[in-house]
Amino acid sequence: MKLHPLQETWRWFGPKDTVSLADIKQAGAAGIVSAMHHVPHGQLWSVEDIQKRKEEIERAGLRWSVVESIPVHENIKTRSGNYKELLEVYKQSLRNVSAAGVKTVCYNFMPVLDWTRTELDHTMPDGSKSLWFDWVSLALFDVHILKRKGAEQDYDAATLQKAEHRFQHAEKKWLDILTENILMGVPGEASIPLEQLLKSIEIYKAIGGDGLRENLAFFLESIMDVCEEQGIKMTIHPDDPPFDILGLPRIMSNKNDLIYILKKVDRMPNGICFCTGSLGAGKDNDLPDILKAVGDRVYFVHLRNVRKEKDRSFYEADHLDGDTDMYEVMKELLKIQQSRKEPIPFRPDHGHQMLDDLNKETFPGYSAIGRLRGLAELRGLAMGISKSIVIGD
Repeated sequence: MKLHPLQETWRWFGPKDTVSLADIKQAGAAGIVSAMHHVPHGQLWSVEDIQKRKEEIERAGLRWSVVESIPVHENIKTRSGNYKELLEVYKQSLRNVSAAGVKTVCYNFMPVLDWTRTELDHTMPDGSKSLWFDWVSLALFDVHILKRKGAEQDYDAATLQKAEHRFQHAEKKWLDILTENILMGVPGEASIPLEQLLKSIEIYKAIGGDGLRENLAFFLESIMDVCEEQGIKMTIHPDDPPFDILGLPRIMSNKNDLIYILKKVDRMPNGICFCTGSLGAGKDNDLPDILKAVGDRVYFVHLRNVRKEKDRSFYEADHLDGDTDMYEVMKELLKIQQSRKEPIPFRPDHGHQMLDDLNKETFPGYSAIGRLRGLAELRGLAMGISKSIVIGD
């Protein structure tokens, strides 16, 4: 039986990306995941800008498969200020990317911060470098640098003691790098100032988890008509990491969260970006089980792996060598794919900085060779499963 394959894609941050479209073509990807990172959040993505990006991608012999992402402005997440105007702008941006033929859009609803890491170049035993999230370092930042009111209540005594000791013995340069790492936005976009983070924490404290869920549902209901008219699939990215940090609520962190929003806004354009790295950092998350539960609404996939520590710390492992059983995830993805007419796009998410890339300036997690290794491993895994009989089990 000939099986329908997934679509291999690669994230590209535009002309300023240190990994070129020619590099991506050689890596074996067919589709590009990209966005207008130079456009400030809340502003319209113009037809001209979108078309220019599309033509640049197509000249390289590739296809713009997924928009990641059209950022959701903070006023929409908090349903405050000029959120109604921003919703209209968002809907027009959706129409504009649809007119260019891009029909899958990834986004997140994480408060203030996007993905959060405490170290961007943690040296692995083999000499490569990985992204790292260290719970003690986060506590240090929260209590001693951010100085969030009531922060101590979110950590146990042992963590607070370690954080205090580390703070007292840390060099200023290290503390500055830690702060920069936590406040960092998406590559190519601006980081958030410390003062603004403190103000936002107070805003979200008043909204709470339930309020944020309601605001997400409101956002989705507001754009669903446009998505249905344009044939757009919206895919929400899980929280990264998938637990509360810095007093900010998380609402897309586990199986129940994903099922809740799919049922709350039960319309086909409302879908999931299944990120095995984000969900995999949750100690109780069974990823194959989650995928079986929400697979009919998974329209985009990020494949990466993490290894978790006893506390909430984790580091990004090789794609086939973390706590997530990538074999079972891939097998389930291929089963889901067989019921689809269009291939589900996936990309090798993040990757170790290794080999020649150790001497280059690259976006954290997005060097070329580490992702090339990940893509090769994932393609091989998919082919092996496809050619075996287990897909029919």
